[in-house]
Amino acid sequence: MADQFIVLRDLSRTRMAAPFERGAAAAEAPGEPHVEVVGLGKREVADLARDPSVAAVARPMPTSVPGAPEDADAPPPEAEAGDRVTWGVRALGADASARTGAGTVVAILDTGIDATHPAFTGMTLVEEDFTGSGGGDKVGHGTHCAGTVFGRPVDGMRVGVAPGVERALIGKVLGDDGKGSTAGTVKGLLWAIGNDADVITMSLGIDFPAAMRQLEERGLPQFLATSIALESYRATLRLYDSLMRMIAARAAFGTGTVVVAATGNASHRELRPDFEVGPELPSAAEGMMAVGAVQRQPSGRLSVARFSNTFPQLCAPGVDVVSARTGGGLTSKSGTSMAAPHVAGAAALWWQELRARGEGARAAAVTGQLLLTAATGVFDDGADFADLGAGLVQAPR
Repeated sequence: MADQFIVLRDLSRTRMAAPFERGAAAAEAPGEPHVEVVGLGKREVADLARDPSVAAVARPMPTSVPGAPEDADAPPPEAEAGDRVTWGVRALGADASARTGAGTVVAILDTGIDATHPAFTGMTLVEEDFTGSGGGDKVGHGTHCAGTVFGRPVDGMRVGVAPGVERALIGKVLGDDGKGSTAGTVKGLLWAIGNDADVITMSLGIDFPAAMRQLEERGLPQFLATSIALESYRATLRLYDSLMRMIAARAAFGTGTVVVAATGNASHRELRPDFEVGPELPSAAEGMMAVGAVQRQPSGRLSVARFSNTFPQLCAPGVDVVSARTGGGLTSKSGTSMAAPHVAGAAALWWQELRARGEGARAAAVTGQLLLTAATGVFDDGADFADLGAGLVQAPR
């Protein structure tokens, strides 16, 4: 019986060359990722493993908007009422930066966008649906994330870190129920890269319990369902790793792409301090900029959010984040989903900064600036940098 599989190929490995040129041609060729979703039997999977053009093979796994707390909308906190800048934008120093993100192309892979929202007035939004549910954003998650990255002021409040971004790629990889598949996510990544995105941000994760339920609903016993789900997760990690290596290889022939992903919200430090969960896929993949969430303390300093998964590379505001609401106006959400767009916005500012300096703006240089300039003196006593990475992301000053 054939199952569905994602097949990731590196087409640069199939280039024709004379016998004595083959090694040089392979070394000089940029990665050319190509993905297809096909039905395969066990023997066919084994045959593909021997194909030099095949970089990875993995079963599609269910994806979703990360779990609570960010599912619930809330009115902007009273502390923000009448303010002209959200606390997240101010914490990054983006309101004091001379850069706006102008000239940077940002891709958001999420639940879509409310393109009619005033936060996106005057922008060129290129939308692509990878879910089959059509355009728009009925969940509100993608609209909120987009507002944090590049939203224009709404009702007199600045919500976007990089409000000068003029062109954005909106890949709808999570449907109107907030759910999707790793197949759609990978296709969205390739689409964004193919459309010259400087920055890609993803606030989503693999829904492992849903993967097990789907297998059990097919009549598989729990032990076998668990085993297949674990193998699928491992194969998916290898798929993301292979794709990110191809993206890195392409950077040698261009400027490259910074890929940002939320670490997830599975930790429960409110139950016990050591209830910390590691980063989820895709944020755990090689080359991803994994982002954790921080919150404000009454002292004015910051601490890790109770839900934020550990071992990020950077952290950013992720509690009571005010941004665009589907249908108009503003709403407050919390989660590492809200932290990742802050880092994507900061990356857009750094792309503009390095281009203005004439120092050869490249993805590696942008990533370096994000890590090197991260603030470390803003956290409360006893801060654990395994939860915070290099520190709080900062805008160029």
